[in-house]
Amino acid sequence: MTVTELYPTLKSLPRADKLKVMQFLAAELAEEEPTLQPGAVYEIWSPLNSHEAAHKLAKLLESE
Repeated sequence: MTVTELYPTLKSLPRADKLKVMQFLAAELAEEEPTLQPGAVYEIWSPLNSHEAAHKLAKLLESE
């Protein structure tokens, strides 16, 4: 079964079951060795210069 085939099933699960799936996957990933390759370039997202994110956060803080 592919990931694409799993999506509809996962979407239909109740919230509690979705959390159980997340816990299972997190535990599985924690046991695996990282697969980073030496010398490879990996993009890392940063909020630096993310003006839209800053604006949304400011609006959220103002609404509280």
